[in-house]
Amino acid sequence: MPAPLRSIGQVLATLKVEFPDISISKIRFLESEGLLSPERAPSGYRRYSPHDVDRLRYILRVQRDHYLPLRVIREHLDAMDRGDEPPAVETTVPIVSTPETDADSARPTGAG
Repeated sequence: MPAPLRSIGQVLATLKVEFPDISISKIRFLESEGLLSPERAPSGYRRYSPHDVDRLRYILRVQRDHYLPLRVIREHLDAMDRGDEPPAVETTVPIVSTPETDADSARPTGAG
């Protein structure tokens, strides 16, 4: 028996706990970028398989945890679609400018 398909609202509810900022428009955007391609019901509604939900979860995780651009994520997904493992991703920490770090960078170094 095939796995049940979910509506976009059901997918949203499933992922909302792990990704509180997810929205229906974000899911639709990722589809428009070619990263997801859920089935369509005869009525035109999107129907997501468990594979689609796992794929979406992967996209959202590497965006959130590794700050990867969609172009790189697409390359990872293409590799996964070919049966390859996705490339390893390095954990990066974004550089955030704060008044303290700005003041530190403005101080002269060396001679005192």
